[in-house]
Amino acid sequence: MQLVLASSSPRRAELLEAAGFVFETLCTSVEEIPPGLLPPRELCSHNARLKARDGALSRPASVVLGADTIVCLGSDTLGKPGDHDDARRMLRALCGRTHEVLTGVCILDAGSNEIIEFIEATRVTFRPVTEVNIEDYLARVHPLDKAGAYAAQEDSGALIKSIEGSFSNVVGLPVERVTEALAALGIRPR
Repeated sequence: MQLVLASSSPRRAELLEAAGFVFETLCTSVEEIPPGLLPPRELCSHNARLKARDGALSRPASVVLGADTIVCLGSDTLGKPGDHDDARRMLRALCGRTHEVLTGVCILDAGSNEIIEFIEATRVTFRPVTEVNIEDYLARVHPLDKAGAYAAQEDSGALIKSIEGSFSNVVGLPVERVTEALAALGIRPR
C-alpha cells in the first residue's frame, strides 16, 4: 500500500521522512476554506479532509494523508499571512501571549474508503518582544507559508517561551499520532 502526502508543505514532508516513512508527495488543487468562515476545529478538519479526498482521486489505490494547521488566539484564527505587514500584525498579536496550534488530520485509505480523522492541539506561549525583535525575526524566517507567521523549528527561543504538547504539531504535522493512525492501516516506518 502506497502512502501519499497530499500537501505542498516541505515541513510536513520533512517530518514524515524523519519518522522513517516512504511516501509520495502530491500537491492538491483544492481551494481551502479561509480562517473565520468556520469554527477553528471544523476549519482545520474540513480542509484536511478536502486535501485527502482530492489526493485519493489521483491515487485511488493509496493511503492519502491530508493535514491543515491553524493558529488560534482567543477567538481569532490565524492562517498564513498574506504579506509581510500581515505577518507583523500576527506576530505582534501573539507576542507575550499563549495561543493554540490546531492541526486537522485526515488519513483516507482510497481502496477501502476507511477514514481516520483527528485534531491535535498544542499550546504555545510567546515571549514579550519588541518591534526590533519582530523585524529581526522576519529578516531571518520566511513567514508567508506558515500559519501564524512563525516557524517553531527555526525559532531558537527568539519568540517561543514554551510549548505544551506536540512540537511536531506546531511545525505542521503531529507525527506521533499520525504514526499510530498509519499503523492501524498497516503502514509503518521502514
